[in-house]
Amino acid sequence: MPIPPNAVLAGLIGAGIQASRTPALHEREGDAQGLRYLYRLIDLDALGLNVAALPELLTAAQRMGFTGLNVTYPCKQAIIPLLDGLSKEAAGIGAVNTVVLHDGKRIGHNTDALGFGEGFRRGLPDAARHRVVQMGAGGAGAAVAHALLSQGVETLTLFEVDPARAQGLVDNLALRFGPGRARVGTDLPAAMAAADGLVNTTPMGMAKLPGTPVPAALLRPSLWVAEIVYFPLETQLLRDARALGCRTLDGSVMAVFQAVKAFELFSGRQADADRMLRHFANFG
Repeated sequence: MPIPPNAVLAGLIGAGIQASRTPALHEREGDAQGLRYLYRLIDLDALGLNVAALPELLTAAQRMGFTGLNVTYPCKQAIIPLLDGLSKEAAGIGAVNTVVLHDGKRIGHNTDALGFGEGFRRGLPDAARHRVVQMGAGGAGAAVAHALLSQGVETLTLFEVDPARAQGLVDNLALRFGPGRARVGTDLPAAMAAADGLVNTTPMGMAKLPGTPVPAALLRPSLWVAEIVYFPLETQLLRDARALGCRTLDGSVMAVFQAVKAFELFSGRQADADRMLRHFANFG
């Protein structure tokens, strides 16, 4: 059954996403614009599924008339072979967090880079950018790495449990930004001692994955620390950093601004970013 022109049916596919604020964020903006906006969670953990179910879930979403889907951990790269096309940004980053379903086609986009970039500009506008350490080189990590180099980071050192994935991201970044701007890290204590800033793009720190990707002993007051996890807003990493007096950036602004662009892709309407920021803040 076709969706009426003033209605949107969207969803989020990921693992362990029951605490996500994305549905309420989209639906409240839809309400404010007079749209019939329904946003549903498709939680792999709750359904007893894994990424192998993505083909079936995408087909089901199309058959049920979904306008689009957001995708999060662990699906941002696994979903790419299942799509009919990619936006220029998604193709360059090599990861997708938003899929528009239209006329039988599945087109992948990436709004994470825009989201992190806006958060970084707003939260750490004058942060030193000479040497930055990034934890993680997965789907979110790829988007954040592109955003960091676009924001003028001179040298980005990537640490990742899968060295091949880290090298793949370094090679990808070299194509856009030139060789030498990013490299695979091998000595975390040494890299941290030389760094101006630290960004965590791993899921470590989420409610379902408590802990920190970097020992507190490697932090120091002059370091700035950014996080993309937003539930909880204060991860263990941010608590450790704030206890030392580090400047910090939580994951809230990235969460909102990636949703702003996704809302626009799904609805065809311009979102009110300031209103969505207020919605997010009101969630507590």
